[in-house]
Amino acid sequence: MTLTAFITDHMDTILSEWEAFAGTLEPAASQMTALALRDHAKGILQAIALDIATRQNPAEQLEKSQGRAPDDDATIESAASIHGALRHDSNFSLIQLSAEFRALRATVLRLWLPQVSAMSASTTNDMVRFNEAIDQALAESVVTYSARADHTRELFLAVLGHDLRAPLSTLSMAGQLLTSEQTPASQVGPIGLRVERASRLMTLMVDDLIGYTRTQLGAGMPTIPGAADVREIFHAAVEDASATHPGSQFDVELTGDLTGVFDAVRLHQLSTNLLVNAAQYGGKDTPVTVRARADVDTVTIEVNNRGETIPPASLQSIFRPLIQLPAESGDERPRTSLGLGLFIAREIAIAHGGSIVVSSSDASGTTFTVRLPRSQPAI
Repeated sequence: MTLTAFITDHMDTILSEWEAFAGTLEPAASQMTALALRDHAKGILQAIALDIATRQNPAEQLEKSQGRAPDDDATIESAASIHGALRHDSNFSLIQLSAEFRALRATVLRLWLPQVSAMSASTTNDMVRFNEAIDQALAESVVTYSARADHTRELFLAVLGHDLRAPLSTLSMAGQLLTSEQTPASQVGPIGLRVERASRLMTLMVDDLIGYTRTQLGAGMPTIPGAADVREIFHAAVEDASATHPGSQFDVELTGDLTGVFDAVRLHQLSTNLLVNAAQYGGKDTPVTVRARADVDTVTIEVNNRGETIPPASLQSIFRPLIQLPAESGDERPRTSLGLGLFIAREIAIAHGGSIVVSSSDASGTTFTVRLPRSQPAI
């Protein structure tokens, strides 16, 4: 059986193995459906089968081996190109993207070769052409993945510059007022409070930026577990969130024994990010409600606000980095997360062996639910 015929006849089997392997690429894969995991795999395989069956002279083979395969229609993106962009959007790493093509290569050859009765020049040619096509598809995916990554990096720098400008302007203005002889003594206290608030905003941004950078470098979110009390952590987080959003009200209900083995610093960061996010997007006249309870093995935390309902499409992407939902027109409440706050919160929950989910409806508002094991699993 020729390799082209094998790929066509055994498409479902190959796709099942592709999906199974893609499902092991955590943490991104755990958030994806089977359809999303398969993505454009069928189109990639069909393009590979067609490429193998297409006549190719030595000059064309040389061009392809050097990454200069002919592009019949530059206006149409290949399945592999689209796959690379979508894998970036799904938070796959470049290493994971490459691993998919390595696994696809191994899968097809492993399934096909036992059906080859004897090696021949035709068989060898099929294998050479197949490897060329896989390499070409990988190159196309990497190009679009890298282009999307470059765009994301440029967007991040733009957002960083924009969001830092407001607190920096506050600090600059405060400095001018405090050094002016015309500033009355009665204004020194309020000016100091504005300086403190601007500093807190910048601290939140820097903490999120450091956490995001570590995850992008593959180091993961570092945690140092120890005995900690969620009750104490949340009281401190509410103080920070109140200082950042002094116009917001926080209703807190913490019940039961909330002690466990947690990284107190990271859990404070998670809590503050959720509270600040809720205050930023919640209704101006309704409080942010915080609930925490525990059973034998798990601590459950819920943070609810009554702002605009989050559309279902946004719920699927809200934990991705650099995502910011639009604020209400004229809303002057500070934007503090750089679109990283919820991403960092999720990474911290995962690092604790826990999870975070969100629901949003007109009746119940928006609720983030965090579940954390009270003890860390043995490594």
